[in-house]
Amino acid sequence: MAVQSRFTRIPKVHDLILAGVPTEVIPTYCALADYSNNKTGLCWPRMETLARRLSRSPRTIQRHLHLLKERGLVEFVERKRDWHGRFGAYVYRVVHIAAATARVKVAEGAGRKERRRKKRPTTGHEGPMAPNKGLTKPHEVTPLPPKNDPTTGYWWLFGEEAPDQADKEHRQEVQERQQEEARRRREGYEWFFS
Repeated sequence: MAVQSRFTRIPKVHDLILAGVPTEVIPTYCALADYSNNKTGLCWPRMETLARRLSRSPRTIQRHLHLLKERGLVEFVERKRDWHGRFGAYVYRVVHIAAATARVKVAEGAGRKERRRKKRPTTGHEGPMAPNKGLTKPHEVTPLPPKNDPTTGYWWLFGEEAPDQADKEHRQEVQERQQEEARRRREGYEWFFS
């Protein structure tokens, strides 16, 4: 079972110490909680997996799990069998997670109406699809026809001669645009030009 990057409800370290859990056992409890289902508290990691993850020996992990069972923080539900019929990993229940889920269900049922969750489409691999809102191109607005004479400025398109003033206005607009671009490029570099 792969560890998912979600939050897991566990007691505070102070509460675990007050319950009589030695400090070297707390990482084993946290690792077990990482593997557990956030609703039922069930998990079945092998002791070798926990040992490798925590850089401990399987025998140390076994001792830690039995100590957590004695303190009432973990239950050994059953023992799974592997493909060959031999005993494999235990199924554990992290009691705190199961109790917290039960408390939440009772609190939700007492105070509120049941809300239906909106189903989101999935990719077919049990993962939700990423929303594509804002990632698509907006539709371009169809341009409106001009309110004034459409031939204005397009004299060359209709085979007419350019008005006398048009060429002069065009050169003036180009010159103003070039001066504005030059001013923007110099902005912040006045010390270099003086």
